[in-house]
Amino acid sequence: MPFKSDTKTMSLKVKNKRTGEVEWLVKGAVESILQSSSHYQQNMATLPISQEKHQQIMAWSLDKGRQGLRVVALARGPSFSELSYMGMVAIMDPPREEARPSVTTLQSTGVNVKMVTGDAQETACAIAQAVGLQVRPGTVFSGDQLDNMDERVLLNIIREATVFYRVSPRHKLRIVKALQDCDEIVGMTGDGVNDVVALKRANIGISMGKMGSAVSKEAADMILNDDNFRTILSAIEEGKCIFHNITNFVTFQVSTSLVALSLIALSTLFGLPSPLNPMQILLINVIMDGPPALTLGMEPIDDDVKVQPPRDTRKDLITPKLIRNCVISAVVIICGTLWVFRSEMSDGVVTARDTTMTFACFVMYDMFNAMSCRSDSKSVLEIGVTSNWYLFVALTATVGCLMCVVYLPFLQWVFQTEALHITDWLYLVCLTSTVLVVSEIRKFLDRRQEYSTGIMASRGHWLSKKSVKASWMDAV
Repeated sequence: MPFKSDTKTMSLKVKNKRTGEVEWLVKGAVESILQSSSHYQQNMATLPISQEKHQQIMAWSLDKGRQGLRVVALARGPSFSELSYMGMVAIMDPPREEARPSVTTLQSTGVNVKMVTGDAQETACAIAQAVGLQVRPGTVFSGDQLDNMDERVLLNIIREATVFYRVSPRHKLRIVKALQDCDEIVGMTGDGVNDVVALKRANIGISMGKMGSAVSKEAADMILNDDNFRTILSAIEEGKCIFHNITNFVTFQVSTSLVALSLIALSTLFGLPSPLNPMQILLINVIMDGPPALTLGMEPIDDDVKVQPPRDTRKDLITPKLIRNCVISAVVIICGTLWVFRSEMSDGVVTARDTTMTFACFVMYDMFNAMSCRSDSKSVLEIGVTSNWYLFVALTATVGCLMCVVYLPFLQWVFQTEALHITDWLYLVCLTSTVLVVSEIRKFLDRRQEYSTGIMASRGHWLSKKSVKASWMDAV
């Protein structure tokens, strides 16, 4: 009979072929084994279990559990009601060295880590403390206590609870549902058949690749090939990095599209000729919407991004802050590009030089804009110019493509451009770098505002604690 969470035991029925006698070999939780045992064996003798002996065995079990050992009791007998207690086995199953720093890192980023186990209370608390979970009164609950709780009480304690011990599959499912009712995104790990229902219910079911059963792997959304808790932290960090890079990509693409549309719209509105010809617009879409934009998605994981709290999944990707950043960059690029086009077209006639200067100005603006979009809060100098090697190569290739269009005779004929002087390039570099300068100023002001807001929030929290203390003193 396989292990059952209800009885907390598993057993094997053995029949002697010669005598026909039947014997049950049972192992499981100490309290469950003792409850079914009427005798115990000592020095090859079978003796009745007295109340004193029962307490002594339980004391041994609790002592081993406090050491973080998993205790399994053994018994045998002709039936479940006539078992003879044989002894106990204390198994050392220590957490991996990287478990504690991983749990600490997750907690520092706002992730609430809970332990759900079938072990005894002492073992569960010892292991929980070993991995860095806070174990204090009101945070440790058993499966029996969950059975006596209604949904309202469970919702009140589920956020603060850290350890659940002696739980069954129905308890695990109930814990997952309670967390989801509190608007939490639940990721649950499991490796056995008894975890399947909860794995299926969780937002992210995580099965063990080595020790996990085939059923648990089938029910899970993600499988840890190395059965290492650290891998979950790495996956969370990678997910944050992906979302961060998608935000940077969208910021760059939206600002670039706003500029392209606005240049044509404003030129038409003010009765000006088109600042770019169709071939130049097509090339901008190819060289700027291609490699530089894509390589923004390959930005390495930033340490500040790793420690950010979990985002609210109900909020949209396009936030007011993102729109503001796009508009600021777009306004700078539009004003600078139109300034170059209007100053070059002083005679009122559009020449190849006019469109070349405008085209080069637009491309270089986008290059500096791509550099500023690598982070919405950190300076480019702080990140490192070459930390994203893919973007560095893409921008270098973009410069090479721009030079070919401006100086190669065949491409000059195709794109209607002409060669520029070195002073023109110096002028364009100084002008187009303004979008990067404005972006750096905007990031600095944002960081300063966040710092001031954080100080005010912490000061308000301190004042509220002081007010509570004063009110308490008045009440006394």
